[in-house]
Amino acid sequence: MFTGRTAAFLGVNNGDTGAFACARTLRRQSAPSNGSQLCPLEVALLRRRYAPVRLRAPGVPRTSCAFALASVATGPVYPQPTSGDDPNLVDLRRAPRRRVCLVVEPTPFTHVSGYSNRFNELLRYLKEAGDEVLIITPDNSPDAPQEVFGYPVITIRGFKFALYPRITLSIGFGSGMVFGRRSLLQRVREFDPDLIHLATPGFLVFAILLMARVLRKPLVASYHTHLPMYAKTYGLGILIGLAWTLMRFCLNRADLTLATSPQICAELRQHGIERVDLWRKGINTERFHPRFRNDDGGAMRARLTDGHPTAPLLVYIGRLGAEKNLLSLKRILTCCPPGTRLAFVGDGPYAETVRRHFAGLPVVMTGQLHGDDLSRAFACADVFVMPSESETLGFVVLEAMASGVPVVATAAGGIPDLIVHGETGFLYTKGNTSEAATYVCALLGDAVMRKRMGDAARREAERWSWCAATAWIRNVQYNRAMNNFRFRALGGLGLPRSLSWLRWLRRQLARAFFKPA
Repeated sequence: MFTGRTAAFLGVNNGDTGAFACARTLRRQSAPSNGSQLCPLEVALLRRRYAPVRLRAPGVPRTSCAFALASVATGPVYPQPTSGDDPNLVDLRRAPRRRVCLVVEPTPFTHVSGYSNRFNELLRYLKEAGDEVLIITPDNSPDAPQEVFGYPVITIRGFKFALYPRITLSIGFGSGMVFGRRSLLQRVREFDPDLIHLATPGFLVFAILLMARVLRKPLVASYHTHLPMYAKTYGLGILIGLAWTLMRFCLNRADLTLATSPQICAELRQHGIERVDLWRKGINTERFHPRFRNDDGGAMRARLTDGHPTAPLLVYIGRLGAEKNLLSLKRILTCCPPGTRLAFVGDGPYAETVRRHFAGLPVVMTGQLHGDDLSRAFACADVFVMPSESETLGFVVLEAMASGVPVVATAAGGIPDLIVHGETGFLYTKGNTSEAATYVCALLGDAVMRKRMGDAARREAERWSWCAATAWIRNVQYNRAMNNFRFRALGGLGLPRSLSWLRWLRRQLARAFFKPA
């Protein structure tokens, strides 16, 4: 039988005990009274085989035996900073300036969605930190920007997605990808990024995975659309298994995957995706603020209630798509007190279906709103309703909370990470519209409860700033991805990750020679 150290090098899973057996072996071999340490190579290999590699926090002794064993036995625990944490975490310039290639599909600049805010705020604070960014995004719009926050934008041609024709996607394997002096590959090579940050899922992911491997660059993948849930919503449930297989193939080739809520992080790990971490949420609490409720003399509330500003008002703001489960709001509306109004703010491919479904009911559809009008639409609601079951986070929920409005939402996806049930809003069981109607009616009938929950929601939203979220990404998570890249290269030797056959050979040797005790 190989020793514990040899087994670790070969990547052997010792029966059903796995990492715990290796940890016990290493404890016997390398924890004498003189305090000897595991060598960095052993720690890197152990982490690669049994747990995502983690970048040690400031002040933690490098590769100490206790640190290594804890990582192997329990998996990594990545603390999330809050406003009361180490002030270094919100110092944008703590890490050295970097060059980041940001690939976003679909575009966050002409396509309105929750993640548009996330990427715009990320770019805003990377600019403040002094980083250089090259942006790549598919966009056929004549209004596609050539630069954002002073950063150049490479716009590539794409195609309209059949299930959602408002967005532009791209495969990325055209001749402009590889060939020519101004090919996409050549322009990224000239930019020479320290890492590539790719938004997933999408079609462009395969080309960027290849580009990262060819250029030997660390790759961060951020996960924004819960693909298996969308497959189910659009009647493609038979493809859910395939969706998870493709996601494992793509995301496990990234050096770090960022998900937007703890619930989605857990689900990705349960389905075999490694090196997953949380992209901390943020909100612009000045853009979304209770002061917008009456700053226009009540004109927005009159608009949303179709001229009945004193009537109870429910508001939904967001994309009008089948995956948002909007038709279920009809049952909730009909259970509300007489005269209650419902307003839909937003647009999408499901708009006509929604309009037909709610025909004859006191419902207003405004289309998309922007700027102060959008802030007023949030703030003048009595209750914000969110029936979607597919949110990876749910930015509109956080924006409603920042506006001082209580939220009634489905307890699904990333939304439970935002709402404290009974304090900042209510969560109802998926598909249980009767439960949702009970919560909505309770809020509409009790102004004191609405005010108390709205104030608590505002206080919760004030804890999350985009500055701190971006500082955590560039100071900790980008470092972690680059560290993972070095440790995964050639099994931990810190060389360019280009000889995957060496890992294959190591596994073959393990299968051929290793015999469990």
